[in-house]
Amino acid sequence: MDRSTVTPVEILHRWQAGNRPSPPDFEHLAFWELADDLRSRAFGITPDNATDVVRCKTDLFFSILDELHTFPLKSTVFLESLWNLWLPLVMQLSTAKQSLNRPLIQGILGGQGTGKTTLCQVLRLILRKLGYSTVSLSLDDLYKTYADRQQLQKADPRLIWRGPPGTHDIDLGIAVLDKLRGSQTHNLAAVDNPKSDALKPDIINKNIEIPRFDKSAYAGAGDRSQPEIISGADIVLFEGWFVGVNPVVDAKLNEFLAGAPFPISTEGDCQFARDMNAKLHDYLPLWNRLDRLIVLYPQDYRISQVWRNQAEREMMATGKPGMSEAEINRFVEYFWKALHPELFIKSMVEEGDRVDLVIEILGDRTVGKICRAIDLKLSD
Repeated sequence: MDRSTVTPVEILHRWQAGNRPSPPDFEHLAFWELADDLRSRAFGITPDNATDVVRCKTDLFFSILDELHTFPLKSTVFLESLWNLWLPLVMQLSTAKQSLNRPLIQGILGGQGTGKTTLCQVLRLILRKLGYSTVSLSLDDLYKTYADRQQLQKADPRLIWRGPPGTHDIDLGIAVLDKLRGSQTHNLAAVDNPKSDALKPDIINKNIEIPRFDKSAYAGAGDRSQPEIISGADIVLFEGWFVGVNPVVDAKLNEFLAGAPFPISTEGDCQFARDMNAKLHDYLPLWNRLDRLIVLYPQDYRISQVWRNQAEREMMATGKPGMSEAEINRFVEYFWKALHPELFIKSMVEEGDRVDLVIEILGDRTVGKICRAIDLKLSD
C-alpha cells in the first residue's frame, strides 16, 4: 500500500481495535509527521528525529488507550486531534517542564467557544499519565468579588458585565502564580533537582489556595466561591479570553478605530476601547509570570458568536435558564468592543515574540493549522 494513502487515523483505529504496531505503521506515521511542514516545525520534528517522535507518541497513545472514553471531546476527528495536537503538545510541555527547576506556567489564550476548557481537560488527563500533577486556573477565577464589582460599576457604568480589563484582581493572580511557581511536588522535585529547596518539609506541606469563581451567584452576576486547596503543581494551565494580551500603541489603536470595525460605531465605543487598552498595562506583571503562551486562533473571530448561541441553546434544552439570541449577541459584542479580536489577538499572533504556538480553530471547531506564530504569518 502506498504510504501516502494511509492516514494516522486509520492506523490509530486499528490499534484501538487491538492490533499491535508494526514496522510499516511506524514508517507511515513518520512520513505523516513530516508531511505538514508547519506542524513539524511547531513541534520540532525533523527527518532525524521523526521516528523517535512517533515511538514516543505511540507509547503515550497506548498508555491512555483505556481512558480514551473519558476524554471530553467526542467526534469523528477525535483521534486526529489526539495524534496531531494533544500528544505532541504534552510531549512539548514535558520537555519544557524538565528544563526548569520549578513548575511550568502555560498560558492559553482563546475567545469564547475556541475550546480552552476542553484543551485543559485533555492535557491534564494525558499529563497525569506521565506523572505530572497539573492545575487549571482561569482568568475568570480572578474576578473581583461581587461587592467590589458593584463599586466598580458605580465608578464606571460602562462595566455592565464582568470580563473586560479592570474587573479582575490582578494582585491575587500574581500571588497565586508566584506561590505555584515556588511550589514543587515531592517526587518530581527529586527528579528535577535532588538538592532543591522544594524538598524541605515546610515547603512541601504548604497548601496553596486556588481561587474559584461561581458564575451562578447573585442571579448570574457571579462571586468568589470556596478556593481549591492544593499542595503544588508541576504544570499550571492558565487560560482566558485575553491571557497574555499586550496593549497596543495609541497610534495603531486609533488607526484601527478610524475604520469603525463592527461593533465599534460611536465615539463612546472608541473611548471604551482606548480605556480598556490602557487597562491592559496593569496586567503585564501577571503575564510576565507565563513561561509559554498558546493562542487558539479562530479562522474567523465572528464565529464565536455563533458558538455562544449554540452553547446557550444546548443548555436551555436541558431545562436550564439562558439568554435570548439578542442578549447573547449583545454580550459577545460587548467583549469585542473592549478588546477587538481583529486588533488585539491578531497583533499578538503577528508580533509572535511572546506566542509559542498558534492553533487555528475552524468554523466547525476542528483544528486547522498548528504552527509557530512566525510561520503562520509567513504562510498567509
